[in-house]
This record gives sequence, C-alpha cells and structure tokens, in this order.
Amino acid sequence: MGLLENWDRWTSFLGQQVDNAENTGMSKKVIEATAVQIGDYLQKNVDPKNEQERVLSDLWGVANNDEKHAMASCIIKLVNNRRVQ
Repeated sequence: MGLLENWDRWTSFLGQQVDNAENTGMSKKVIEATAVQIGDYLQKNVDPKNEQERVLSDLWGVANNDEKHAMASCIIKLVNNRRVQ
C-alpha cells in the first residue's frame, strides 16, 4: 500500500517532515508557506487515493489564498498533535 493510499501513513509522513523542518530552524511561517505550495501541487497533479484526501483536494480547489493558508496551518496542527499522542 502506497504512502498516499493510507491516511494514517500520510499524516505520519507529514508529521515527520514538519518535525524535520522545525529541527532545522525553519519558521512556522515558512513551513506554512511551503505547505501551501505543496498543497497547490498535489491538488493539480496528484489524484487523491482515499476519502480524506479527496475532501482536502476538493476544499483546496475552491479555497482562496487566505483559506489555503488557514487549511495548511490546520493540517500542520493535526500532524503535530498526532505526533505527540
């Protein structure tokens, strides 16, 4: 099963990447901006592999820039919270 096909594996992977970025001294603002860029790429180029990714892709597709930043911030919080538990 691929990384994108399982929500738990995907969020775990994202959490590790956020952790790596924080450990290298990347600011939250830069991490969020990078998450927006990645979200734009994924929404345009990658077919969602599960229901959760489909919802995110659909929401991302209709969001304006401020809303994308808000979603990116929420996703970062989600993966950070999962990492702590």
